[in-house]
Amino acid sequence: MLAGVVIGALFLVGTGADPVAAYGAVLSGSLGADGIGPTLTTLTSVLGLALALAVPLRAGLINLGGDGQMVLGGMAAAVTGLYSPLPAPLTVVLALLAGMAAGAGYAALAALCENRFGVPLLVSSLLLSYPAASFASYLARYPLKEPGSSLPQTRQLPVGVALPAFGSSTVTVGLLLVVVAAATYWFTDRRTAFGYEMRMTGLNSRFAAYAGVERKGLTLRLLAVSGSLAGLVGAIGVLSFPYRFLDGSLTASGYTWTGLTAALLAGAAPVGTVLASFFFAVLQVGGLSMERTTEVPRELTQVLQAIVIVFLAARLRFPRFARRRDNKPFDNPVPQGPQSSQGELV
Repeated sequence: MLAGVVIGALFLVGTGADPVAAYGAVLSGSLGADGIGPTLTTLTSVLGLALALAVPLRAGLINLGGDGQMVLGGMAAAVTGLYSPLPAPLTVVLALLAGMAAGAGYAALAALCENRFGVPLLVSSLLLSYPAASFASYLARYPLKEPGSSLPQTRQLPVGVALPAFGSSTVTVGLLLVVVAAATYWFTDRRTAFGYEMRMTGLNSRFAAYAGVERKGLTLRLLAVSGSLAGLVGAIGVLSFPYRFLDGSLTASGYTWTGLTAALLAGAAPVGTVLASFFFAVLQVGGLSMERTTEVPRELTQVLQAIVIVFLAARLRFPRFARRRDNKPFDNPVPQGPQSSQGELV
């Protein structure tokens, strides 16, 4: 990240802009009194999807179906909120659970495609996103469309069927749910046998299989957890303003790919994923303030993300060289195998 910030400053100098003023505008616009609310709102989605993609990535599996799982989770929450006969607080809980169940089931379908039919997870998870988005779009445009509206959206959820917000801000209890998910991921990763199996499979899947880790079952469980987190993000989006499912609104901001970048940058480590997600949330929100106050295009923040990805790819390509250069002992307890055809990162 530091290298990306330095190179971004060089870009600013080359365009005649003041890098100190530009970066100051990013920080004040995202962490100041007026910007911290939007930053935390953005962090809710970015961190939620980063966790969803970090969980399988920890075991060397890449889930590219976050968009589809999130959209189905949002639609499931919308349908539950509109038609549940329960009181509003119970309906909110039921809508969250419905969103998680929808995302988990759809992600598990991608895992079954790999386990039963040999379809690589990269392919199955990505391609399954398209019918999911199309199905949700159909529901929002036809059966569930708000009467008299020109927008492809469902009816607004009943009064009270919404996540509580903190004061007058747009930050909701959804942020706390995502933080709890991050804490659960850390505990599972560091303190449980299941977490050890994840890490060992990510380090070397052949060694893990030799040690008795059942690969197909692990893939199914991890993808179900991953999909449930993505579905949770979709449900949070629907249960927050504007309290309805609006076709395209959940995927328009590209939070899935930002979350994947954060997970990759952190190596899927729990604490690192949280920090990387916060970094990207600050960039997204602060970029608007930078453009407004310094006339520097906000696209610079996208350039910064691209530079971070380039350095990340270099780190993944030459991991042993980086360790030798720093004179640090190898922290990998088992030899790494070659990259498999199933989309593993080992």
